Amino acid sequence: MSAAAETQAETAGAVPSLAVEGARATIRLNRPRHMNRIEPDDIPVLLRLLDTVDSTQPVRVLVLTGTGRAFSAGYHLGDLADQTEGGGSDAGVPSFEALTVRLEACRVPTICRLNGGVYGGSTDLALACDFRIGHTGIEMFMPAGRLGVHYYEAGMRRYVSRLGLNAAKRLFLTAERVDAAEMLRIGYLTELAPPEELDARVDALAERIAEMAPLAVQGMKRALDEIARGELDRVMLEARQAACGESEDLKEGLRAFREKRKPVFQGR
Repeated sequence: MSAAAETQAETAGAVPSLAVEGARATIRLNRPRHMNRIEPDDIPVLLRLLDTVDSTQPVRVLVLTGTGRAFSAGYHLGDLADQTEGGGSDAGVPSFEALTVRLEACRVPTICRLNGGVYGGSTDLALACDFRIGHTGIEMFMPAGRLGVHYYEAGMRRYVSRLGLNAAKRLFLTAERVDAAEMLRIGYLTELAPPEELDARVDALAERIAEMAPLAVQGMKRALDEIARGELDRVMLEARQAACGESEDLKEGLRAFREKRKPVFQGR
């Protein structure tokens, strides 16, 4: 098989995939030969998968990960170059920024399982998740300044709100490569694990979240993200608080506390 044919065959089977097991959903990037770079055609697929997660009520937590040695090399630079030379973007294809905004708005808490290095736009894709767990061999790199790319607003807001202004300036304005220990220190990683413990740490966090009261957890996730953006919708916040106050989950949580047992929440 020629190199072109091999690339075509790989691309045909390289779209992101979704697996649902009970309360946990997993979206996986499947282009390891190219370090799981995000192609333009991947964006509508990922948006549909996120819609599926949101509409599947038993799902209470989403894990986003990659296949192979990298989490993701970010948005395909070849496509970015074509857009620049052609003077425009791909007609009808949602932007990478739209994907990150949609991921941040996912109904359920999200965990990014950083199986390897995270580069370019995918550093923001991971930041759009609620938690990031990586292993000691990973690194991150934001090359926008080195490439002459002015980054989009939503991504810069996420960097500043999650990492602070100093760290955001350091990463955007110097294009410095940062190792796993430093990623943890600046708050990019929620948790750092030895490579052999990565899956166990991700599983433990996913299971813990799945055991929480979903109405309360999902409502607080939304409120916290709105507060971080300075866009808190107080009317909707009060409506969610009222719904939790009248929920069967609250009654179950209080019963379980009195009976010294683990609660079993139904999300209603």
